[in-house]
Amino acid sequence: MNRTCLPVSFLVLLLLAACGGEAPPAGNVAPAVTPPPVVSEDERLAAFFTEVFERNVAQSPVFQAQLGRKTEDYGKWDDYSDAFRTQRRDQAEADLARLRASFDFSALGEQSQLSYRIFEYNREQDLRNYPWRHHQYAVSQMRNIASTVPTFLQNQHKVATRADAEAYIERLAGVETVMAQYVERLRLSEAAGVVPPMMVYARALPAARNMLQGAPFEEVAEDGVLLADFRAKLAALGLDAEEQAILVNDAANALSGPFRRGYGALTAELERLQALADDNNGVWDLPDGEAYYQNRVENWTTVTRSPAEIHQLGLAEVARIRAAMEAIMVEVGFDGELSDFFEFVRNNPDNYYANDDAGRAAYIRDATALIEELYSYTDAYFNVLPKAALEVRRVEPWRERGSSTAFYDRPAPDGSRPGVYYINQQDMNAVQKHIMNSLAYHEGAPGHHFQLAIQQELEGIPEFRKYGGYSAYAEGWALYSELLAWEMGLYEGLPLRDFGRLSEEMKRAVRLVVDTGMHAMGWSREQCIAYMTANTPMAPADIERQIERYFVLPGQALSYKIGMITIQDLRDRARDALGEDFDIRTFHDVVLKNGAMPMAILEQVVDQYIESAGGEAG
Repeated sequence: MNRTCLPVSFLVLLLLAACGGEAPPAGNVAPAVTPPPVVSEDERLAAFFTEVFERNVAQSPVFQAQLGRKTEDYGKWDDYSDAFRTQRRDQAEADLARLRASFDFSALGEQSQLSYRIFEYNREQDLRNYPWRHHQYAVSQMRNIASTVPTFLQNQHKVATRADAEAYIERLAGVETVMAQYVERLRLSEAAGVVPPMMVYARALPAARNMLQGAPFEEVAEDGVLLADFRAKLAALGLDAEEQAILVNDAANALSGPFRRGYGALTAELERLQALADDNNGVWDLPDGEAYYQNRVENWTTVTRSPAEIHQLGLAEVARIRAAMEAIMVEVGFDGELSDFFEFVRNNPDNYYANDDAGRAAYIRDATALIEELYSYTDAYFNVLPKAALEVRRVEPWRERGSSTAFYDRPAPDGSRPGVYYINQQDMNAVQKHIMNSLAYHEGAPGHHFQLAIQQELEGIPEFRKYGGYSAYAEGWALYSELLAWEMGLYEGLPLRDFGRLSEEMKRAVRLVVDTGMHAMGWSREQCIAYMTANTPMAPADIERQIERYFVLPGQALSYKIGMITIQDLRDRARDALGEDFDIRTFHDVVLKNGAMPMAILEQVVDQYIESAGGEAG
C-alpha cells in the first residue's frame, strides 16, 4: 500500500483547523503534549487491589453468583481440586511479593494503610494455612459439600431467563466433577493420616442420601429437592408448556445421570472411610497434631495465644459467669444448687414451644418481634444502620440434621435477597425460649446482620474488604451484641431471659475449655459433654451437637469469646482514655465502618481513633 507521508507540522495545522483553533505562526510549530495524569500511591494500590479481587472473582463462579453477577460461567462450579489450591498458594506468594515491592507504605493515606495491612495479613494467613490443607476435614457434618450444592442452587442461582435455566441444568451436570474433587481431597487427607472422626458419618451421610430421594431418582409422584426447586423457578418464567417440558426433562436427565453419579461417589467414599474411623479423638491424635492445632488457634482467633493460656482464660470466665447465674437463681427464689437450677431450666415445659408447626411458626413470629423491638433502641447506640432488610426463617427441613442451632446468611449485594437469620427447628425441645433473645441479637440485630450488611454496604474501600471475614471479629461482635442488648435494657424485668443470655455467654466460655481440652489435652467426647452439661443448662441434644461441631472445626469455637473480650477491652480502653468525650456510637462506628479485620489490626485502629480524639492510646 502506498502512503503519503505528511510533515508533523502540517498535520498539526490540519488538526487545529478542524477543531476551530488558531494555527501558530509558520516555522514555530510544536505539537501539544498532554502531561501524564498524576497517579497517587493510594490510587495505584487501589488499582492493584481491584486487579487481584477481580482475578479471584473470575476464578470463582460461585462467588460471582453470590455477588449477583451473571457471566459466561453462570453454569459452572468452582474448582475444588488440590491442584487449584496449590495454584492459589502460588498466587498468594506472588501477590505478597508484589505488594511489598511495589508500594511505599509511608506514602499511603490512613485507609489505604489499613487496606495494605489487612491484605498483607490475608496473604500471610493463606501461606500459613496451605501446609495444613490435608489436615482439614474435607467433609464433616458442619462443612458438607452434599448440603452446600443444593443450598447454593436454591438460594443463589437465580432463574430470570431461559439461559439461566440452562445454566442451572449445566450446574446439575457439573456436580459429578465437584464430588470427584471432594473424593480426591478425602483420599489425599487419608494418605496424610487424616480421616474424619466416627461421629461425622451419621450426620454427613444422610445429607448426601437425602438428595437422591424423590423424582427423578425414584418412581414417585413427589419431586426431589432440586427438581422441585427447578420446576418452581421455571414456572415463574412464563415459557410455553413445550419449552418448560423440554427443560424439566433436561434437568431430570442431569439429575438422574451425572448428579446421581456424583452423589453416589461421595456417599461410597464416606461409607468406606466410616469403616476406617475407629475413634472420636481431637486433632492431637493426627500427625503433627500439636502444631496443626496451634495453626488453627491463630487462624480462628487472629491473636497469638497458646492453648494452655486460652484454657485457663476459659476456666476463669466459667467461674465468673457461674457467679452471675447464681445471683439470678437467688433473684427468682429458686432453692437449690446451680446444677438443680440447670435441670429445672432444661425440663421446665414453659421454656419450650410446642414441637409442631404451630410452635415453629410462633417462634419465628416472636423472634421477629424481638428484632423489631431492638431497632427502636438503636439511635442511642449506632450512627449507621444497615440498609438491607432482615428476615427470620426456619432452616429447610432437608438440611436440619446437619445444621447448627442458628446461623445467619448475608444479604445479596444488589438487594435482591435480604439478610436471613435461620433457626433450626427440627426438634423444638432443643430450642429454649430463655435463649431466644440472645440468638436473635447474635444472629440478627445488632449482631451478624449489622456487621455483615454494613460491611457490604461500605463505600470507598477495596472490594476485598467488603467480603472478607474473620471468625474472631464476626463472632466476637455477635457475642458482644448479646451483652449490648442487655446494656440497652432489653432484658429488664426478664430474669430468666437474662439467665438465658448468661447461658449463651457461658456456652462460649465453656468452649474455651472444651475446645482446648479435646484438641490439646486429650479429652474424650464424653468428658467434653460432661463438662458442658455441668456448666450450662443446654438441652442434651444441643450439647451433643455442639461438642461434635467443635471436634470437626478445631479452634473455631475459641473465636467467639476471644473476639468478644477483645472488643470489650478496646471499648474500656477508649472510655478510660476519652472520659466524658467517649461516645459509644462513635466507638461502634470505628469497629463496624472499617469492615472485618484481624483482632490485632482492630486494636491498632482503635488506638488511632483514641489518639485522633485527643486521648492517649494504651
